[in-house]
Order: sequence, then structure tokens, then C-alpha cells
Amino acid sequence: MLWRSGQLLRRFSTARVYYKNKLKLALIGQSLFGQEVYHNLRKQGHRVVGVFTVPDKDGKADPLALAAQKDGIPVFKFPRWRIKDKTIKEVIEAYRSVGAELNVLPFCTQFIPMDIIDGPKHGSIIYHPSILPRHRGASAINWTLIQGDKKAGFSIFWADNGLDTGPLLLQRECDVEPNDTVDALYNRFLFPEGIKAMAEAVQLIADGKAPRIPQSKEGATYEGIQKKENAKISWDQPAEALHNWIRGHDKVPGAWAETDTQVVTFYGSSLLDGSVPPGEPLAIKGAEKPGLVTKNGLVLFGNDGKMLVVKNIQFEDGRMIPASKYFSKGETCVVELTDEEKKVAQEIKAIWAGILSNVSAVEDSTDFFKSGASSMDVVRLVEGIRQKCGGLQLQNEDVYMATKFGDFIQVVVRKLRGEDQEEELVVDYVSKDINNMTLKMPYQCFINGQFVNAEDGQTYDTINPTDGSTICKVSYASVADVDKAVAAAKDAFENGEWGKMNARERGRLMYRLADLMEENQEELATIEAIDSGAVYTLALKTHIGMSVQTFRYFAGWCDKIQGSTIPINQARPNRNLTFTKKEPLGVCAIIIPWNYPLMMLAWKSAACLAAGNTLVLKPAQVTPLTALKFAELTAKAGFPKGVINIIPGSGGLAGQHLSEHPDIRKLGFTGSTAIGKQIMKSCAVSNLKKVSLELGGKSPLIIFSDCELDKAVRMGMGAVYFNKGENCIAAGRLFVEESIHDEFVRRVVEEIKKMKIGDPLDRATDHGPQNHKAHLDKLLQYCEMGVKEGATLVYGGRQVPRPGFFMEPTVFTDVEDHMYLAKEESFGPIMVISKFKNGDIDGVLQQANNTEYGLASGVFTRDINKAMYVSEKLEAGTVFINTYNKTDVAAPFGGVKQSGFGKDLGEEALHEYLKTKAVTLEY
Repeated sequence: MLWRSGQLLRRFSTARVYYKNKLKLALIGQSLFGQEVYHNLRKQGHRVVGVFTVPDKDGKADPLALAAQKDGIPVFKFPRWRIKDKTIKEVIEAYRSVGAELNVLPFCTQFIPMDIIDGPKHGSIIYHPSILPRHRGASAINWTLIQGDKKAGFSIFWADNGLDTGPLLLQRECDVEPNDTVDALYNRFLFPEGIKAMAEAVQLIADGKAPRIPQSKEGATYEGIQKKENAKISWDQPAEALHNWIRGHDKVPGAWAETDTQVVTFYGSSLLDGSVPPGEPLAIKGAEKPGLVTKNGLVLFGNDGKMLVVKNIQFEDGRMIPASKYFSKGETCVVELTDEEKKVAQEIKAIWAGILSNVSAVEDSTDFFKSGASSMDVVRLVEGIRQKCGGLQLQNEDVYMATKFGDFIQVVVRKLRGEDQEEELVVDYVSKDINNMTLKMPYQCFINGQFVNAEDGQTYDTINPTDGSTICKVSYASVADVDKAVAAAKDAFENGEWGKMNARERGRLMYRLADLMEENQEELATIEAIDSGAVYTLALKTHIGMSVQTFRYFAGWCDKIQGSTIPINQARPNRNLTFTKKEPLGVCAIIIPWNYPLMMLAWKSAACLAAGNTLVLKPAQVTPLTALKFAELTAKAGFPKGVINIIPGSGGLAGQHLSEHPDIRKLGFTGSTAIGKQIMKSCAVSNLKKVSLELGGKSPLIIFSDCELDKAVRMGMGAVYFNKGENCIAAGRLFVEESIHDEFVRRVVEEIKKMKIGDPLDRATDHGPQNHKAHLDKLLQYCEMGVKEGATLVYGGRQVPRPGFFMEPTVFTDVEDHMYLAKEESFGPIMVISKFKNGDIDGVLQQANNTEYGLASGVFTRDINKAMYVSEKLEAGTVFINTYNKTDVAAPFGGVKQSGFGKDLGEEALHEYLKTKAVTLEY
């Protein structure tokens, strides 16, 4: 009722009425919050006639006092307002002298007598950082987190002689995020929204529209001030309760515990899912299990066996360190400053001096907090340095962890030099000297920004199809590894830098990644050649070249994803506004095939990332190496940890678990129709995750007698033999008009004989090895079936007698509709030709559409009317006219029928990784 009343009353605050009624105000309180409320009230046209605040501390005036003094407003600094329950005479005289009509108390630590509270015409209003009547008392924000509330907020109420019990004027609320701290809640909502709400409350009073709603007795709580002595952690609690206790005391007063040697205070807690990470035990008094000092922080355990991780630890002497460095020995070496860095240090010293006005001179030993600075001064310092030092980005944590000026300058200098970056990515490469270069190939799982072995240590061999040799052993991801990868992606999306990053910055990272891929294109193409059998020149142009183009294309989309405004019926006399927002889905799983390992990765992951999602990608088991090299490049490009995770392994284990995982919101798959059906079923049964599928094909290519025959032969061969026939949209069946059939076949065979079959790294090679041995065997069986059923084997059909998995380009004619070759996809270099009667357009269309697949299709004819008619009738996601294999990053790609649904590439691909939210408001 209160919230609705506030919304109802807000409608009367039109621009015309808003400036009509203004009040004379006395501001009673302190802090930067009080200062901002003061500025906002004056901006709205109210007259501040007096400011009553606390005395200077260590010679330093409160921010509210400084602002008022600058504007010439009377400022009174009373250490106390009453003695023995009686208001001090000079205090009340000073107060009455200003003639206030309303007292505004944005944040006040002093006890204000009731004759002051009730003195003005409209009384007094107070800001309180909780949803009253819950959490009355001075530590309201702390207790909101300590007790695990799902909602936080603030109340503005009419002051009375109770303790936060006066009638309510307005309230606002927000969600509490899982890892919010007091600072996070305050900075995100309580501070900015509180400033606006105080002005709104004053205006409601000025307009005579402010409600006085009695506080309910139901749900009322009061908690005392949290002090250091009662912030000790009680360990016999679930992990979530421990997490709430620690974050509820972060930063003040700080939750603490005892190790065997000292008292330590914990900061930066977050819940931790997955398996227990490796680390060095740290005994903690009262805890059933020791903590673990890991590379990501100190892992702690609740009595339910679940975990939380603490980022920072503070010792009794005030020194704060990353928890991951608890057992580190020695001190960080002091860096010598250059002349330019010394100038920066002097500028920063001036900022310190401006904040620490009570300090005669800032020395290296000057401690920021011991010299009188508060948590709000941290914000002033960080923002001041950003403004003065060319946008240098510091975090509040940098101040807390280097409180002495000399130490702080060392932190700043390291940041300026780029030495503050996270530990350099450690890659245990497999190196090979091939193609006039040294390949450096990662082979481990890439999870949360690190290359790691599979949890159970299992590996498998990845094979070079050119000669059947083992390239290297690759980590074989387990179910536990999938869980870790998904947890990392979920945390990166919900809590990490990626989720907070603006769209343009996201695009910048993707452009940087595309640049790195281009810089390393020769190495990527070589890896693609030895791992998948792709001819090097084709890999360079298509496998890698189109991957680079794809990332650049979608990088440009990042800041152009838009919703729309929608006119709806107005609920008169009110007005409505409805608009839509496009939002990322969350964690996405991507499972890619082995024919274009890097390009298929790019087609799906670029759109996924541009939309703002995080991802877990499983490359094909037989071609993992370019995906893992890509992972290395994403880290170099600066993608935050957890955004991109690569888990090599089997589809039956890792892939299946991805399709069943409850934390994945979308799965994109390219592969066979049979597996696609299984994935779709698992996605539906698990959590109805969104799915896009690019599946099998039997793409028809119709060649009419009026075509340009030389072009039809050349492109018809490309439609079948491009990338050794391992091509999603390969022409699975050619329909050639009777009058040119024999000539077409003759020319195809003639051209095949000119093709060079051999080492894919040889620049003269036209046709490389099939991807793997099992696939070669399947193709040979396919040819045997064709001969057995009566199709004419015109050329090929055999394995090339040389090491490796090479197959001759093959041609079958006289293929009839009932034959296996006419129905099933070969996914290899096998041309399947059927003859159709001269002029029988509708008949050949019926044959072409007589398949459950519908990925691509093509037609060759000089007759544009015939071409357009055929293109309309063909049941396929793509139709090529007088060309083939002409895909582009801007054109949508995907099939119909049992070739799947959903699109890769183009603007439409973005929608596969976005959700639409409709928002309607009344005003």
C-alpha cells in the first residue's frame, strides 16, 4: 500500500507543479550522503537555511559542512545537543534562529532532542537504510546481509521519540545479489536512490501530499550496533550463513577468526560451487575443517559441506593481503620510479593532502585511515586519481590493501606499468616444428581462465589424418570438469566483470580477439591442417579467414542490440509506456563438429559473446587443438576469467552432461540429426533450455541444360569436393538434365583426374585426407552400398594407397530415388548424380524435395524466371543460384525439416542468444 501510494503521489509531481511549492530546510547530519542530499535539495529549488553537523575531526570538516560553508549557508557544529535530557540553551537558540519549516536528517549519528524534532512547522523526516519495521537500529545494512534477506531498501519516515518507529512516508526496495557487500548495496542502490528519494519526500511534504503510514508491528526487528568484538565467526553454520556473516561485516567492522598464530579478518566473500579446489590447509580455531589457501582465495567450509571463498585477509596490524598469498614468503620488491612516475606521485600526494587536511605533510609512512580518512574518502581518492591521472582505473580494494602512502604509490606505479595484471597465463604447450614454424599447442581443458588437466587426469590421443600419427595427448574432460566450467561461466555472468561491462567495451574485446586470430592465422591454419586434414591454403582463407571475419562482424553488433517501444492502449486517465529490452540468456553451451573446427566455433561463439552471454564450448573429440589455441588467444585479448571455457572430450560424456546441466540456458549444436534429437530431448527434460540445431543435410543441386556448363561443372565439383566433401551444405545429390548429363559427367571426371591428392601442407594440394579413420571407413562402406544397389561407379570409390586417411574423389551415376545413396548423406567426396527428363521442372523439384533434410540447395540456369520459380519451391534454408558454397558472415545460415532450426551468422544469429523482456510502466 505504501509503495503504491508513493507511486500515485509521484504522478502529481509534474514539471509545472514541481517547482511551485518550496520549503525552508534545516539539514541535520553528516557524511557524503548528507552532502549529496543537500546539493539535490538546493537544485530542486528548496532553501537550506541552516546545516547542523558534527565538529571537525582531526581538523577536518565533514563533507556536508564543507559544501554548506562554500555556499555561504550557516553551519553549526555541536558536539552534543543536550545535557541530562535537557536541550542546551545555545543549541536551541541557534536552531530557532534559522527559521526552518522542515528538518531533514539524511544521516545523523547524534541524538536530536524532541523539541528540535517537533520544532518546525512540518516536523522532521529521517532516512533509514532498511525496509522498516525490519532492521531498526544503527547497523541496518549489516543485518540485512547477515540475516540473508532477499530484499534490501530504505525508508524515509517521520521522526518521533521512538527508535526508528515513526510513521512511514515512502520506501524503496531492491534485490540483494548473492555476493553483495554493505558497500555494494550502498553504492548500487541505497546511496543514489536515497538521494533522489529524499528530494521526492521533501517535495511531497511541500505539496501537502506526504502520507503518514503507521509502521506495522508485524515483522519488526531491532538489532544493535555491530562492533568488532561481536563480529567473531561462529563456524557451526551452513556455508551460506557463514558467507552472509562475513559479507554483512564487510568492510566495517569486519568478520574475524583465529588461526593458530593470529587473528585475521575476512573480506570479499562469495559462495563457491563445484568440487574442492587444490590448496594448502590453514587451521582455523573452531572450524571443523581447515580452510584451503588456493590460487583464487581462502576456501572455507560450512557444516553442510558446502564452500565459500574469501578474497582478502587483514592482519591485526592493519595490513591487508590477497588471501591467495597467505603463505607467500618475503616482501614485494620496491620499484624505482621514473621521472614521469615521480610527477604522477606528486599529483597523487596532492590528492591525499586534500583529503587528509589535518595532516601537515603526507609522507611515505602516512596511513590513509589512521590519518582520519573514512570509507567515503576512498571513493574520493579513487575518483580523484582517475580524473587527474589519465583515467587510471583503481579499485577501492587497492586503497584498503595499501593504506600507507609509499605502499599506495607502489601499487599505482605497477598499475601504470601493467605489472598489476593477474598472473600471466601458464600454458604447458606441445611444440612441433611444422610448415616452417614452431607450433605451440595447448592441450589441457581451459576453465575459468586457466589451462588445467582433467580432474581425473585422463587424456586421449588426437591423430594427424595425413599419416595416422599421434599429434599429442589431450585432456579428456569429465563430468566434474563440465561442472567446473559451467560454474565458472555462471559466476562470470552473474558476478564478474563481463556482466557489468558496457556493450562497446565487449565489442572492443572481440575486435582485439579477431586481430589476434589474424596475427596468428598461419599457426592456426597449420594446426587446422594437421588436426583436421584441411588443405592449408583453404584453412587459411576459409577456416581461419572467415572465423576472423565472423568475430569482427559480431563485434560491431555489440552496441547495436536494441529493443523497441510499443504503443499500447492507455488505461485512462493514466498513460502507459511499453518497451522491450534484449537481454543475454546467461550460460550457453556450444557443441561443434570436426569439419570446420575453428569456423564452427566462431559462427556460434561470436554471436553468443556479442549478446553478452558466457559460454562453455566442447570441440569435436577428434579436432580439439584450434579451439584450445583460440582459448589462449581469448586470454591474451583480455576476456575476463570464466567468460569462455573450452572442454575437450567425448560427446557421450561431456556433451551429454552439458545438455542436461540445469545452469545452462541455451545450447547450440552442429552435428548429426540423430544426436541433435537426443540433445533436444535432454535439453527439454532438464530445464527447457533454449536450443538451436544445425544438423544433417542432403542438399539437392539442380543443373538445367540452359546453364553455363563450364561454370556448372566447376561449381558443381566445389559443391561436392570442397573441404574433401566434409561440408555441411555439400551437394548431396546432383540432378542433371538429360540432354547435358553425359557431357557433364565426362567433364567432371576429366577435372577430377587433374586434382592433386596429398599432404594438406603442400601448397599445390587440392584434396587432403578425410578427417579420421572411422569416417574414411564409413565412406568406403557407403560406396560399397551404392555399387550393391545398382548405381554406376564412374570414378573413385577407393582409399588412396598411401599412409593416412585419403580417399579418391568419387562419382556415381544412375542413382534412383529408392537407393541408399539418394537418401543418406555421405559427408565425403562422393558425387551422387541422377538424370532427369528434359523440361521436367516440377518432376525434378518433387525429387529434390523428397528428403527429410533441408539445409541448402542450388540451381544452375540462365533463365532467371526458372531460377526464381525453383528457388521458391525448394524446401531448404539456403538456395544458391548459379553459385554454391557462397556463405557470408552477414547472411543467416540454417536449415529446415530435420536439418534443424535456428540460425548462425547475420543479425538473426544474435536472437538465438537473446531473450526479450517487455516492460510496461504507468505515468
